[in-house]
Amino acid sequence: MKNIKLAHQGNILKYEDAKNQLSIQITKLFYSLTAEKNNLLLLEEIFNLAQRQYTRSEVSFRNGLVGELSLTQSSLALENARYNLNTAKTAHRNNMSDFLALLGLSDEDITLSGEVKIVKIDADAESLINDYLPKRPDIIRANQEIERLTLTQKQTLLQTKAPSLNLSVEWNSSKFEPFTDTISATARVSIPIDPWIPGTTKFQNVSKASDSIEKAKLDLSSAENSAKTQIRSLCAQLRNSWDSILIARLSFTAAQRSYQLTEQGFNNGTVELLTLQDARNNMANARQRLLQAELSYFNMILDLSSALNIDWKNLIQTFGVPSEEN
Repeated sequence: MKNIKLAHQGNILKYEDAKNQLSIQITKLFYSLTAEKNNLLLLEEIFNLAQRQYTRSEVSFRNGLVGELSLTQSSLALENARYNLNTAKTAHRNNMSDFLALLGLSDEDITLSGEVKIVKIDADAESLINDYLPKRPDIIRANQEIERLTLTQKQTLLQTKAPSLNLSVEWNSSKFEPFTDTISATARVSIPIDPWIPGTTKFQNVSKASDSIEKAKLDLSSAENSAKTQIRSLCAQLRNSWDSILIARLSFTAAQRSYQLTEQGFNNGTVELLTLQDARNNMANARQRLLQAELSYFNMILDLSSALNIDWKNLIQTFGVPSEEN
């Protein structure tokens, strides 16, 4: 009965673990699509800038203020921006279809709305290990497996090594001599010998049961070490990745300001068109790097919540640093 109960609990844990992993996978895909949508907005902005620049260059060319080369360069920048936008739209549309198919939905009249809000996570790996490691489904299942094998070993020992007691009672009676009834009882104790002799089948069965327990203990130790390494690695990556986000934010701010000043210089006739296009491309690349850094950081938060077997929102709420302290 205990083994049946343990098997039932193990199946429940497998179901809950599979449900959590699917939730993490869907969340990753959802926010990846959200980041792609933000990137589309950026590419549309770049396309609009290139389009406006081409319009100005075309007007200036007609008025004789710029040469044919400048107009050709503006046209090339516009077509590149159009190509990048259309390529990103196609990729986003395909990824959206795959995501909805995973959910069992059609892609008719369905739009996603959301925002990747990055919060700095400040958590001590050793504290997380002490608090959450015993609650991981794989660790619980490993402990349950040891318990199950221990019960199986006890059952095997009782079936093979324990002595057996046989009791028998005999009653003799006679119709013709009424007072000659007799009752006899016999008790017999049998002690098995095979389980105590090395090399016999029963001895090997007992040894296999003990070996299975030792192997299960080694598997538990290996699972614990692997989980500890994973949690420590994710905490370290989160600390390092936050620095990369700060650098990406500064880079985007600098690239954005550089483009604004370059555009002013171009409108005043002190900056060439190629310089303006380079500034615009640098701003777009800096924004894309920032989006990618934030998405990567968020995915690591999801991985850490999965490693701790807690909801990622609870992880952010518990270990997130307020924005004014970031």
